[in-house]
Amino acid sequence: MYIDTCKTSKYVRHLLRENYREGGKVKHRTVANLSSCSEKEIEAMKLALKHKQDLSQLISVSRDITLRQGKSVGSVWVVYETAKRLGIVDALGTMRHGKLALWQVIARVINQGSRLSAVRLAGTHAACDILGFSAFNEDDLYRNLDWLAENQADIEDRLYLKSPSRGLFLYDVTSSYLEGACNEFAAFGYNRDGKKGKRQIVIGLLCDDKGRPLSIEIFPGNTQDTATFASQIKKISERFGGGDITLVGDRGMIKNTQQKDILEHEFHYITAITKPQIESLLDQGIFQLTLFDQDIAEVEDKEVRYILRMNPVRALEIQSSRQDKLKSLNKNITKKNSYLAEHPGAGVEIALRDINEYASKLRISGWVIIEAHDRIISHRVDDEALEAESRLDGCYALKTDLKPFQATRETVHDRYKDLALVEWAFRTSKTVELEMRPIHVRLASRTKGHAFVVMLAYLIIRELVKNWNSINLTVGEGIRELGAVCAMDILVKGKPVCAKIPEPRELIKDLLSSACITLPDVLPSKGITVATRKSLVNNRKT
Repeated sequence: MYIDTCKTSKYVRHLLRENYREGGKVKHRTVANLSSCSEKEIEAMKLALKHKQDLSQLISVSRDITLRQGKSVGSVWVVYETAKRLGIVDALGTMRHGKLALWQVIARVINQGSRLSAVRLAGTHAACDILGFSAFNEDDLYRNLDWLAENQADIEDRLYLKSPSRGLFLYDVTSSYLEGACNEFAAFGYNRDGKKGKRQIVIGLLCDDKGRPLSIEIFPGNTQDTATFASQIKKISERFGGGDITLVGDRGMIKNTQQKDILEHEFHYITAITKPQIESLLDQGIFQLTLFDQDIAEVEDKEVRYILRMNPVRALEIQSSRQDKLKSLNKNITKKNSYLAEHPGAGVEIALRDINEYASKLRISGWVIIEAHDRIISHRVDDEALEAESRLDGCYALKTDLKPFQATRETVHDRYKDLALVEWAFRTSKTVELEMRPIHVRLASRTKGHAFVVMLAYLIIRELVKNWNSINLTVGEGIRELGAVCAMDILVKGKPVCAKIPEPRELIKDLLSSACITLPDVLPSKGITVATRKSLVNNRKT
């Protein structure tokens, strides 16, 4: 019995055949067609048939085979398959830069850090074997950020075409502080992170109606929210289809100028108005305070609809906050009175000034009266001023140009509340899973590329959250569990041939099953070594 192989320029045919005699003549008979088998399987069968008379020869061959623990496979494979399902792999392309960008996204999901740490991560994970590229170092990844910034619009467009929006876009901005001062976008501005004295960048995120990020944009740190809005309208009109579009933004984003710009493009808007604007409409008689007692009320004025609502939970939070501020003020007054009693030469006017400044900082000076008698400072609440201050606690009003037949009051209200999805994307990207900061780059193009990598990584995190919703693990914990799945390298005479994937334990099976992903049985082992250009040992401080 032997294997008959026939090769042509178009195909390869393998037949398992045997010889037999009939009428004194040697004839051939086909036992099976093995053309569907792989080359390695054919070679294995040939080897077995070659030594069928003496199986001890196979034992000597097995002595040349070595098994060795290989690189981590599970986490890279799951993130890669998820990226493929979302269209990220196709959007980035199959060229070297596209594959390097894909690895940056995968590395951001698995283990956040700098480009240097992404290279070290590829040394312990089967990145090259799964993604199919050659060795690289941190300089390649930095240049790859430049490529990402240059091609960001095209990549975003390809992703959008895979899952276009249904006509509604959510937009919001955040800021991210910088540890250094050399970033080209770095500037002092309104710091949402509460880090005083640090420069920052401003980040704008445009999402569809489900909160899926479509585009991310970086602005200098001193850019006002409203100044970032015009470019989003241009993106939607030129790149994301235009048509019957509604933009949703908060009260600080879509103001009168932005509303006019939206209407000029024949789009619609949903936003909120400020407390002074609500009070002005109450004074004009357009609003009545009793309307806030309804579940959701609606008022129309000059082709503009206002949706009114009162959140009782928020009202209680505001009242509790006032009491806490009052306690803090009282504590400060007690401290000042003790100091005045112990220091007869201390000036009461200076202490009174400090208390008033503190009350102003707490934003309670409008309804708290602070007085001093006989070197003792005291405070009292102006009930009338407090009642005026608290009459709109928990009340808010939305504003839209959508007609009732286009969107009901409940729909307008729910769509505005969807801005929380953008807030969740910022929270996940900045602190929870992806750690956008610290930003380890300085050039504008590389800052843009870094933010784009984080946005693509968030798309994967968002999908894994949905897939693993029924499993009692966070995405980070699930990724670490999958990282424990390592390949078993098979070496013949010291050379890697392939990598066998072991059967995972039950928890990992659940993670794979929930994500609808199957690990391969075998991976090619190319033996590619990835290393950083700089040695970590040489850069450590002693």
